[in-house]
Amino acid sequence: MTELAERMAQAVARAETFSVWPGGDAPGAQQSRARFTLEERHTGATLLDRAVTGVRAPQITVYQPASPNGVGLLVTPGGSYRRVVLDKEGSTLAPAFTDAGYTLFVMTYRLPGDQHAEGPDAPLADAQRALRLIRHRAAEYNLNADHIGILGFSAGGHVAASLATRYAEAVYAPLDEADELSARPAFMALAYPVITMTGAAAHSGSRQQLLGDAPDDAQEKRYSAEQAVTAATPPAFLFHAADDPAVKVENSLMMYAALRDKGVPAELHLFEEGGHGFGIRDAEALPARAWPALLMRWITRTLEKK
Repeated sequence: MTELAERMAQAVARAETFSVWPGGDAPGAQQSRARFTLEERHTGATLLDRAVTGVRAPQITVYQPASPNGVGLLVTPGGSYRRVVLDKEGSTLAPAFTDAGYTLFVMTYRLPGDQHAEGPDAPLADAQRALRLIRHRAAEYNLNADHIGILGFSAGGHVAASLATRYAEAVYAPLDEADELSARPAFMALAYPVITMTGAAAHSGSRQQLLGDAPDDAQEKRYSAEQAVTAATPPAFLFHAADDPAVKVENSLMMYAALRDKGVPAELHLFEEGGHGFGIRDAEALPARAWPALLMRWITRTLEKK
């Protein structure tokens, strides 16, 4: 077992999990026929290569540092909106980030093709609720409630970008005190993200799961995160591999251009190699392995400016 795999296993053993929604199932899941399924070894050959489908009751798994720095990261892993991976873009982050004092909140979210009442807004509803709930419980985890950001990968990057641009939209009915809080993240970090639903740069699999087989122009525009950026969008950090064969690098370029156009502070890193879904484990032999350190330095600088 590699050192990273060993530390991932230790982090998973220590982690705690809680529900995003009171009672477990999301309110909009009542009409869905989705059935939760854990897929072992979906993204690789080890026990910590898990993914889930049929999410009805989104959960947050908390990886806590020994010495919290007051910053929380809500993590939305990828999976092409067909599944949510738990380890490749979840538990694998824990050693690097908790060592630096970050508290990680890795969430599962409902999938838009599972006929939830919110339709394509189901993942956004889960992310809004998760951010508010973490903010509500900030003191419990020794966090600054104003220093909670979101880190999203691939289709989870679309979830993160949607939250950062549509945090104020009412996509579910308030349930409790947590829902009185803002869902605006302090910052967003987008890893090889799905961003646009229009044109040749769109990731066809994610678009089909989100919008169906024949979305109209209005639907494509509404769910293209680059078209929802405003001057109030939080600061952003983006990274992508130029040789990504799945989600074209143009997604990050378009988002970066939209942020710049609205005067939103943004930093973009393009790596020559990496393919898609490199996360931490698959980047160990590549220059792209620098992204966690680059992101953490950027977060520190960004929060110092607040």
